[in-house]
Amino acid sequence: MANHKSALKRIRSNEAKRVLNRYQHKSTRTAIKKLRLTTDKTSAQTQLVKVTSMLDRLAKKNIIHKNKAANNKSKLTKLVNAL
Repeated sequence: MANHKSALKRIRSNEAKRVLNRYQHKSTRTAIKKLRLTTDKTSAQTQLVKVTSMLDRLAKKNIIHKNKAANNKSKLTKLVNAL
């Protein structure tokens, strides 16, 4: 257990950040799955813009690696263009 006041605060803030990061990561994964299942090109294009933005945000905050974000965006763009 932590002995310092600042360490206790750090534990609380880390937990709050962890929960938020987990929520953002999970919602992005759900959006990606939803985009992969879409068959309509126009709705897929609008979803792609939102998913790309979400991936960029996660990469910027170091929740996911920037190369993983780029890889996902590339694959999703290819998928949407193939529709």
